[in-house]
Amino acid sequence: MFRLNGQFLSVSEELARPAGLTAAWWQVLGAVLREPLPVAGIARSMGITRQSVQRIADLLVAKGLAEYVPNPAHRRAKLLRPTEEGRAAVARISPGHAALAARLAAELGDAAFAETVRTLERLAKALDTLTTHPTET
Repeated sequence: MFRLNGQFLSVSEELARPAGLTAAWWQVLGAVLREPLPVAGIARSMGITRQSVQRIADLLVAKGLAEYVPNPAHRRAKLLRPTEEGRAAVARISPGHAALAARLAAELGDAAFAETVRTLERLAKALDTLTTHPTET
């Protein structure tokens, strides 16, 4: 967390703010940058409720940052995709994101930073495996 004007802000909120986004908006837009997805699919990939994603998706559409398009696989579950304005907003985050990564690398040192990235990649892969293949309890 960073301290800014006496308030604590999460790193993602700080990065997203100059682009006119919240961290949650950035996360939902990021989920559909490669391909349009239904709200339920976004929620599954993010590990949050469909209702939370629906609320954010509706806000993104209202702000012109995303749009709903027909889903050939399901008539009622439309796909969410970013508009050019939404893509541009996410792109505006990249310089700040890169600067933060560079500062982290300098703080940790190259070897520790590389190990941290490898560990996070292993964690993400393990979490994907657990959520894709849940065990019966």
